[in-house]
Amino acid sequence: MEKLTMTSREKTIDLGEKIGQQLVAGDVLVLDGDLGAGKTTFTKGLAKGLEIPDIIKSPTFTIIHEYQDGRLPLYHMDAYRLENGGAEDLGLEEYFDGDGVSVVEWAEFVEDELPADFLAIHFKRTGDDDTRVLEFEPHGKHFNQIVRGVIE
Repeated sequence: MEKLTMTSREKTIDLGEKIGQQLVAGDVLVLDGDLGAGKTTFTKGLAKGLEIPDIIKSPTFTIIHEYQDGRLPLYHMDAYRLENGGAEDLGLEEYFDGDGVSVVEWAEFVEDELPADFLAIHFKRTGDDDTRVLEFEPHGKHFNQIVRGVIE
């Protein structure tokens, strides 16, 4: 597993933007980490890379936020509220196989719905308030190439 250390919010946004520029329709990213670990901050950068002008907010209370006004649509999902089931009723495969990029937080609650190829990014807080360690777990050739491109 490849790792990167982000020492500021801005660097996390820049990394998200760099990855977002390389994404294509149907790509799925899975983000995990504690509350406040930087998942939504990263997604803001990803949206920049997708040329989405909207303000990106955490989808905690709505499950899915859809942003349509970029190079590709962005579907930002928070599956935490699906802890007790219900993912099969949301039609997630339509998002995952669709015309946009899906970002899923708390994906362990929708694990059975995930496609075979996706990029998992694990966010870990350190003792420093601004520093995060991101671990990349690519599933599939496309995501291996993206990770190599951002690590090198």
